[in-house]
Amino acid sequence: MGCGAIIVYQLFPGALPELAIALVFGGVISVMIYAVGHISGAHFNPAVSIAFCLVRHLPLKRLAGYVTAQVLGAIAAATLLGSLLGWVGHDFGVTQLAASVSIPAGFGLEFILTFLLMFVIISVATDTRAVGEMAGLAIGTTVGIGAFVGGPLTGASMNPARSLGPALISGQLEHLWLYLAAPILGAALGAFSYERLRCRQEAKEGNSGSCC
Repeated sequence: MGCGAIIVYQLFPGALPELAIALVFGGVISVMIYAVGHISGAHFNPAVSIAFCLVRHLPLKRLAGYVTAQVLGAIAAATLLGSLLGWVGHDFGVTQLAASVSIPAGFGLEFILTFLLMFVIISVATDTRAVGEMAGLAIGTTVGIGAFVGGPLTGASMNPARSLGPALISGQLEHLWLYLAAPILGAALGAFSYERLRCRQEAKEGNSGSCC
């Protein structure tokens, strides 16, 4: 849906306002969290799954299955968009750096956006003190804000699978490494940061045994 909005924007000028792309990305994440979160945990992002695994909220034995499904889903989605909307006249929603954005700046932006996204995800999804019913709205809003702010600069990937699928189908692999590495590193730091914050808070409240 997100990349589809980008393609419609490119193929049919004026059909969608640019803001709609960010709203679609955030909205579809919210919807799918509520739709399948109770079934699979709504893991749509390899960076998020890896980060959850690093802080022991996801068993290592499940990680390969999640990441494989995410990557295959992204490739299938890009292929479907090409079949439905045509193979020419658009870039499949490939994430790429704006001309004015350097590689270090792009890496830093993707790192920060994914750090913030993961910080929100782990807080609302794993902390029993959070309002769990609002998780989908909180996460989707974070994705939408990230897409709105970072989209014109880097494409605001925040998700290695989201970048990998369109890149492979279109053959546009320039800077792909950036969109694989920066989100994974940002998500990992976001997860560790929140776990550290949670441990400090629980220690302050006198709850022992949950932090190491």
